Amino acid sequence: MFAGAEEYDVDVAVDERAVERLLSVCPGDVEAADRLTFARNVFIPLTTACRYTCTYCTYYDVPGEASLLSPEEVREQCRVGADAGCTEALFTFGDEPDDRYTEVHETLAEWGFDSIHDYLYRACEIALEEGLLPHSNPGDLTESQFAALREVNASMGVMLETTADVDAHSGGRRKTPGQRLNTIRAAGRQGVPFTTGILVGIGEGWRDRAESLLAIRALHERHGHVQEMIVQNVVPNERSDFPKPDLATMRRVVAMARAALPPEVSVQVPPNLSPAADLVDCGIDDLGGVSPVTDDYINPAYEWPDLRELEAVADAGGVPLRERLPTYARYLPEDIRPAGVDPAPEPDGREAWIPSTVRERIAMDDVHGRRLRAVAHGDGPLAVRSD
Repeated sequence: MFAGAEEYDVDVAVDERAVERLLSVCPGDVEAADRLTFARNVFIPLTTACRYTCTYCTYYDVPGEASLLSPEEVREQCRVGADAGCTEALFTFGDEPDDRYTEVHETLAEWGFDSIHDYLYRACEIALEEGLLPHSNPGDLTESQFAALREVNASMGVMLETTADVDAHSGGRRKTPGQRLNTIRAAGRQGVPFTTGILVGIGEGWRDRAESLLAIRALHERHGHVQEMIVQNVVPNERSDFPKPDLATMRRVVAMARAALPPEVSVQVPPNLSPAADLVDCGIDDLGGVSPVTDDYINPAYEWPDLRELEAVADAGGVPLRERLPTYARYLPEDIRPAGVDPAPEPDGREAWIPSTVRERIAMDDVHGRRLRAVAHGDGPLAVRSD
């Protein structure tokens, strides 16, 4: 059983024979995708406060230094993103601030919010008002928190990172694989289209990587909610000296991910961190969210590629490039879903994967609604066609 799984009653087990089969996979065993996709987003770091202190992370700030964007700042960033043709508002922050972040809690109370999650709900409403679809990555959540936040989100996510109990997660406020698996399960139980992934190079081994991929597959098989799986390599930074994994390692891990997961789950690599052009033949079919207006605040030393650089990755693989919404096509309602895309099975306990607030935003007869529908149908203004 994975560390912390018993505490959260997470009954995810992986078959040893499946692990051994996955460990034998190499790039030549998988097929390249027939296209690459990406999303245009505006990256909004709602707060840099985090209860965890992972040794490889430069995103969080210590108490007294953590920032908290105001509603006015959120609205301004959303407007800039919408004006630049983005479709996604990526809200990310460290896990719920603990009692050490007194200034953050006091500020939230002054603004009329009981918690950072209550504030996230309002931030998502602002994004919808400004013509963007929220995709929130707020760390570990309970089912009740997902139930509330799903009503204003097109999709959500959290990185599993690894099922291994690694020193990189050490400390008095460590996160455990059990917590992350519980969060991924909770999202599935609440019918949330979900993004997760593994982090390569933080002290895990090959068997750990295989087990992590199979654990994600097991949860998706139960709930049908995992829309994409990110294979993200660690990068050196001011807090960490973990070396960047070499190309051979990344090619093998990506191929394992493609072999482990069902075809409907996309495999993504971040194009500002990974040699994406050298991984197309290993099975990636998505390049993630890329922003034309904001930094990658989690990895600020690594600039986003521009549209032409993304096109060059697709050209290197001999495949077309398409823009997509933060919600993958199979989860979209029938009147928005592109022709020829089979719908996902109905979500657990929900009548639809996409909440009414998001459906209504996409359906609005304004410039933003028309842009969102065009991207959904593959005819967006930023679509790049190479066929």
